[in-house]
Amino acid sequence: MSYVSRANRNILADWWLSVDRWQLGLCGALISFGLLMALAASPEVARHHNLPLYHFAYKQLVFFFLGTGLAIAISCLSPQNIRRFALVLFAVSLIGLVSTLLWGVEVKGAQRWLYVAGVSMQPSEFIKPAFTVLSAWLFARQNTQFDSSGALYTFVLLIGLASLLLLQPDVGQMTLLILVWVCIYFLAGASLRFLAMLGCIGLVLGFLVYSEVDHVRSRVDRFLDPSSGDTYQVDKAMDAIAAGGITGVGPGNGQVKSILPDAHTDYVFAVAVEEGGFILAIAILATFAGLLWRCSLAVYREGRHWVQLAIAGLACLFGLQVCINLAVNLNLMPSKGMTLPFVSYGGSSLLATSITLGMIIGLSRRRGSAEREASVHLSKIRIVASREVVS
Repeated sequence: MSYVSRANRNILADWWLSVDRWQLGLCGALISFGLLMALAASPEVARHHNLPLYHFAYKQLVFFFLGTGLAIAISCLSPQNIRRFALVLFAVSLIGLVSTLLWGVEVKGAQRWLYVAGVSMQPSEFIKPAFTVLSAWLFARQNTQFDSSGALYTFVLLIGLASLLLLQPDVGQMTLLILVWVCIYFLAGASLRFLAMLGCIGLVLGFLVYSEVDHVRSRVDRFLDPSSGDTYQVDKAMDAIAAGGITGVGPGNGQVKSILPDAHTDYVFAVAVEEGGFILAIAILATFAGLLWRCSLAVYREGRHWVQLAIAGLACLFGLQVCINLAVNLNLMPSKGMTLPFVSYGGSSLLATSITLGMIIGLSRRRGSAEREASVHLSKIRIVASREVVS
């Protein structure tokens, strides 16, 4: 039951009446769980770095408030303004990517971070949702206006971004960006033959990256043959997941968070399963799956082609990142350094995820009757045009 009067036409009232509340509820559940995990997993890491016990938890709380406000503000925008925001965000993030190569901070052999006002930021996190929305718009423009340059532009952007990410190097983010682009291209009606050709090219490039980038080769070799190098982190994560059993060892009783340096970031899922067991793992997976299901329903209801592609692309971005993080925790793929959205510690990751979900919620909102009629009319035009092309 809504507690906001439909006669009240201010921005927040319109937002509340038009938003998908299931999406809001599921996002709220993930945010709450992320706060709990920050309190559970980060104190041991802070102790190892001789920092105040809740240093990372307090920082994460600040980013949670900033991210929540940012997501709500973006979700209040119209689809056209979300697209404009994505363009501005893409330009700023692109400048940031170039700047990391010139003045970035090197951590563990990778130059991916910039210090802005004393805060470490990772530009590659922010360029992902921006690139996704812009790619969706360009692909839709190609389909609705028969402008073949749309796919070409997105491909050029992809190659440029992949090159910048490879120079950092950040193979994980590069791979994620390529997969999202392929998903959007497929949904936009790409030729399966052309996608197969791109897949072959991708395998060749992957082999070249494996051959030329030392840390990538090391991670792949350790994944294929654990005896070839150090597998301490993934071994301890697997032990923690196994120790959790059905119900877990209980809140605060887990051991992995005290021995893993990345327990609060890459391996936070292992910490959660050790303390909450299989039951908590299923709850986490169900929350992520429920959010993606609501996104698929929004795609089905939407009449504007570019909005459909944008929601689907952003959902793929979100879902693929979840899958990669879980696969690393379960030793199903080499380590990628990919965070679990909303759950892992990290300011850049949290703000970028908030932007992604803010765009999804904003694009999924139920619009007024005039907008719906325009969407239906545009959909009919696309159908008629496609039939004429086929005939």
